[in-house]
Amino acid sequence: METIRLTVAQATIRFLINQYVERDGHTQRFFAGTFGIFGHGNVAGLGQALLQNEIDPAPDGGSMPYYMPRNEQGQVNAAAAFAKAKNRLQTMACTSSIGPGALNMVTGAAVATTNRLPVLLLPSDQFANRIPDPVLQQVENPQTLDTSVNDAFRPVSVFFDRINRPEQLLPSLMQAMRALTDPADTGAVTLAMPQDVQAEAYDFPADAFAQRVWHVRRPRPDRAALARAIDLIRSAERPLVIAGGGVIYSEAAEELRAFAAATGIPVADTQAGKGAISFESPQSVGGVGSTGAASANHLAEEADLIIGIGTRYSDFTTASRTQFKDPNVRFLNINVKPFDAVKNGAEMLVADAREALADLTAALGDHRVSTEYADRIERERAAWQKVTDECYSTRNDPLPAQIEVFGALNEMMGDDDVLINAAGSMPGDLQALWRARTPVQYHVEYAFSAMGYEIPAAMGVKMARPDSEVVAIVGDGTYQMLPMELATIVQERLKVIVVLLQNHGFASIGGLSESVGSQRFGTRYRMGGSHTDDGDLVPVDLAKNAESWGVHVLRVATIDEFREAYRAAQASTRATMIYIETDPTGPNPPSTSWWDVPVSEVSRIESTQKARASYVEAKREQRWF
Repeated sequence: METIRLTVAQATIRFLINQYVERDGHTQRFFAGTFGIFGHGNVAGLGQALLQNEIDPAPDGGSMPYYMPRNEQGQVNAAAAFAKAKNRLQTMACTSSIGPGALNMVTGAAVATTNRLPVLLLPSDQFANRIPDPVLQQVENPQTLDTSVNDAFRPVSVFFDRINRPEQLLPSLMQAMRALTDPADTGAVTLAMPQDVQAEAYDFPADAFAQRVWHVRRPRPDRAALARAIDLIRSAERPLVIAGGGVIYSEAAEELRAFAAATGIPVADTQAGKGAISFESPQSVGGVGSTGAASANHLAEEADLIIGIGTRYSDFTTASRTQFKDPNVRFLNINVKPFDAVKNGAEMLVADAREALADLTAALGDHRVSTEYADRIERERAAWQKVTDECYSTRNDPLPAQIEVFGALNEMMGDDDVLINAAGSMPGDLQALWRARTPVQYHVEYAFSAMGYEIPAAMGVKMARPDSEVVAIVGDGTYQMLPMELATIVQERLKVIVVLLQNHGFASIGGLSESVGSQRFGTRYRMGGSHTDDGDLVPVDLAKNAESWGVHVLRVATIDEFREAYRAAQASTRATMIYIETDPTGPNPPSTSWWDVPVSEVSRIESTQKARASYVEAKREQRWF
């Protein structure tokens, strides 16, 4: 057997270069590159391997592009966003040094896994031989010498392993690829790499580095399960589809539109599923749940059949299990992942979304909802479109509201441009109002809703879609969490647009705090003193901060100025920020649903007492099964 003598790190990079995926006849390399921040744990291992590959590419696979981020969490967020933009058919690897560098990636790993996005993490680890022990940045556990901080990745990874000997590498890499390319069980994969093992040489079989193609399966529905699903749909008088991210990842948008058009069944969407059906479709009724549109929520309240397609039913989608009020409502879940398909006591159709929708449309033939229900759908759509127009209208009184900014963006961004957001009050407003025409336009990470996601995500999405205008909307709170990838964006000459809404505090949690009787405590950026007072503003200039990273900044005060600045940013070839102050108190879209945030059962504060009474009343609608 022919062998190649390589270090474990060199073998890892050489293996990754030669992994390809295929779906629907299209084959591409799976790893588009590697993000890496180096320290003593990986500079001489994986760092050396990436350097060697850059100056002397392996003859059997070519080069592995390397990108230098500024923050370990940021690099994983960027990799997850890249994978999302590629519909999970391509991703990035991420390496860090041990200890704090590795732990910084844990939040990013959770983002990837909760969103079902493939990302490979290669954190360095303590010495496998345990001779230098404790090594710099090693956390010691007096109960055992067999754990390190990297064990924190176990609950947020779909596959975890530690490579303690070179012989363990290849089987582990194969399992890593199995998990990364599995449409049902993908997420963050973590291979902990002890720093001495990274540099250790071994005679690896040459065949291990041959090009391998991983075929992404599209499971068809079981025939008996399909028949049960058809019976459920035919017997329903008020069915409603909830389209989740699985529809987009499966590239099933065309099949969803065809299904909806043929049957007349309305389609609501989750944060991850928005854009799977164009808002212009007569069957599109908008976002559903806690931050949804009245058009979708009214229909969901009365639906006698919920058809969940590619959704994990987060508490925002179900309004903490208060959204579906018909006492006899049934659920039909179409999902490639049985774990999600069984939720809400549903009839399960475990299958690829595209394949299932095509089979259902064909089997249902001329079945269609009643004329009365179709008229109801149209009335709800028309009423919410009127509300959206009103929310988007320009007031600038006394400051622009963030929904006015969203309205301008919604009008000016193209169908293939990408809007990015993740946290604060903005995802709620966007789910309720944003009019998405295509599956690529709306990129909101709301499974983990990680503050600081947006700027690294803009980097990842721009790398995945270089011809799209990529727009990251961030609040001042989110901006301060993770701005440093702006330096990477500038370094890589990536043209992105960042829209920074300055409202001097945590507007989302401020509003929530007020609604639960906590009086916006600890949510305002004010100088000293009590956190219940409106003291002087903190004199931090975030626009100047962005300029210091090398970003071109345009300051605006009105929506007309914002439109002009956006056109200038579009025309520019530089990374640009548009900075605008907005009113932290809204207005916001009218709320038509609920979210379960427990309120203190006893309190000396009157506002909390009143909020508790409202909470107890709202919980009466909850149906936990």
